[in-house]
Amino acid sequence: MNTSLKSKDFEEQYSGILAEYVTAIAWSGQGTVFAATSAAGEVVLWQDGNLTALQTEQGESVDCVAFSKDGEFLAVGGQDGKVKIWRDKELIATLENAPAWVDRLAWSPTSHLLAFSLGRYVQVWDADTREIKVTLKFDNSSVLGIDWRCDGNYLATSGARGVKVWDCQNWDNEPYVLEIPSASLVMAWSPDGKFLASGNMDRTIAVVESQLLISGSSPEPWIMRGFPGKIRQLAWSDVSTSGAPLLACSSVDGIAVWEKQADDSIGWEARILTNHVDIVQAIAFAPNSFLLASAGADGWICLWKDAKQLSEILTGAASEFSCLGWHPQGKRLAAGGKYGELLVWSKTSRGRGFGRG
Repeated sequence: MNTSLKSKDFEEQYSGILAEYVTAIAWSGQGTVFAATSAAGEVVLWQDGNLTALQTEQGESVDCVAFSKDGEFLAVGGQDGKVKIWRDKELIATLENAPAWVDRLAWSPTSHLLAFSLGRYVQVWDADTREIKVTLKFDNSSVLGIDWRCDGNYLATSGARGVKVWDCQNWDNEPYVLEIPSASLVMAWSPDGKFLASGNMDRTIAVVESQLLISGSSPEPWIMRGFPGKIRQLAWSDVSTSGAPLLACSSVDGIAVWEKQADDSIGWEARILTNHVDIVQAIAFAPNSFLLASAGADGWICLWKDAKQLSEILTGAASEFSCLGWHPQGKRLAAGGKYGELLVWSKTSRGRGFGRG
């Protein structure tokens, strides 16, 4: 383990505190503000070093938060089953779903459609009409993941026995299915929409070309194995190498970065990043680069240059980091901690040299 790096590409810009464990962080697409939520039920906005409370402690956890693509709407969901939507700091809608626990939600990248989990179902709500557009049945288990493809045409949901993908122009059609022998715990489309990845309970990752999946031809996914435990996190880069983005995943205290090879018969090859000494809680690529951030229960955020080499370690949480989120231009990194710590680091003049690798 390395804790003595001299590199200082990011410096602490802000440090604040919430009442409880920080559960989620989301930047607006414009990068002027981010929202953070806590296990005490808080919803706060950070802007220019100032916190504004949209919701104070409620006694029940808020677990997921997301801005619509254009930044007009902010949605949260949590333990009380309520999905709350704000526009310009004004609460405009509260969707009551108790006793279901809403712990997954995602906005369409091309419209004001919001998808959120309700046990074994996903509902899609239209912020323009303020009506539920469709209710989708996952069936096999509670929904563990929700992600829209970049063109807004397909919505993927994951859980026991795999991933189901709905055609958003034809909600009544049967979903396409990526079958997994165990459960898909984390799932994400690549930013270019070409691939769908599933991180699984059985210590595997499955990656499928989305065009083959939605052609209904039962494609054979690439299967990556050899992990020490279940797959906890997935992150795609939004820039590519050999015609495909990088795929990072975490399992226990290790991170593997998968790179697609030009030869399809070889598939994907991995390099292992090790420095954390406890569970990796969150990973994310900085926008337009291969700079990877990982947040650990060891109280470190590790920055990996080119997703290869440890370049910097950020600290500031009393015991462990719980979540992180990159500014949409990669200028800042926000993170939350177990005891409510909320930190923001800014890129220094030295750090502005980070590019595509």
